[in-house]
Amino acid sequence: MDFIQLTLMDVLRMLIAFLILISIVFINALVMGYLERKIAGRIQRRWGPMEVGIQGWLQMIIDGVKIIAKQLIVPKDADRMIFRVAPLLSFTPVVLPFLIMPFAKGLSGRDINLGLIFIIAVSSINVLSIFVAGWASNNKYSLFGAMRSVSQSIAYEIPILLSLLSVVLITNTYSMQGIVAAQGKIWFCIVQPVACLIYLVSGLAETNRAPFDLPEAESELTAGFHTEYSGFGFSLFMIAEYANMFTVCALATVLFFGGWHGPFSGEYLGALWFLLKVFLLMLTMIWVRWTYPRVRFDQLMNLAWKYLIPFSLVNLLLTALIVKCI
Repeated sequence: MDFIQLTLMDVLRMLIAFLILISIVFINALVMGYLERKIAGRIQRRWGPMEVGIQGWLQMIIDGVKIIAKQLIVPKDADRMIFRVAPLLSFTPVVLPFLIMPFAKGLSGRDINLGLIFIIAVSSINVLSIFVAGWASNNKYSLFGAMRSVSQSIAYEIPILLSLLSVVLITNTYSMQGIVAAQGKIWFCIVQPVACLIYLVSGLAETNRAPFDLPEAESELTAGFHTEYSGFGFSLFMIAEYANMFTVCALATVLFFGGWHGPFSGEYLGALWFLLKVFLLMLTMIWVRWTYPRVRFDQLMNLAWKYLIPFSLVNLLLTALIVKCI
């Protein structure tokens, strides 16, 4: 009886956490969409949204209502079922990592021993959804964008995994709470600066953000893999992109920037420090997008295979030798 009650309580806790995190995902998309438009405007010496609400802060809400109200038009020769499933397949895997993300000490939907592996596993589903969306659209631009996304994700997942393994060798755990707890005295961005830099660069590529936004290159492929999408399907892809940004930055915060650790400790300050670090990294990603030009596809692949992967391998080898000697 106690076991059944414990199981039901765990399920109820995960359900409540899931509903809260779904709300966070949508709020994150609204906030970051607004900030991106304002920051992009200031970088380009214009004001950005100004008309709807004070300083245009209601613009994203109005745009969201407008997009949801639009019809999801399915192309004539597209695979109708797969075309409709692809946005949902893109949205689901970027929400699941929120369940085990440690926002503060003891503040997570579920703390599991293999939390890092879980995040890597569910995040890899996103590239499948992009490929399915491009293939099901029966559009050459969408297919080109999907093929670019697959090759890009395969290339940049390798240096990400190698940089994560360097942290795992030091902490000897895959638990997210355990990795953050190991940074009580010093953050791993100081201990592992090469792995941190490789992860941040690869994270930009994994989220399809400029200067690595080849799957969505507007000047070449109209909109890439989601060219044919409209209405709610298009909005799910956009929400998933911002949620994926949050996941990448939150994982960087956990692995390299001390998680909830900050100058002052407290019961609620841990979550504040965590979110502050995450949003600073996300704002950095926005700044990079609107500052640097898009690279060519051959430059994108050369960066991964010729530089990031060899450097991450050498860094992993040196980390293993140091840990073994200590």
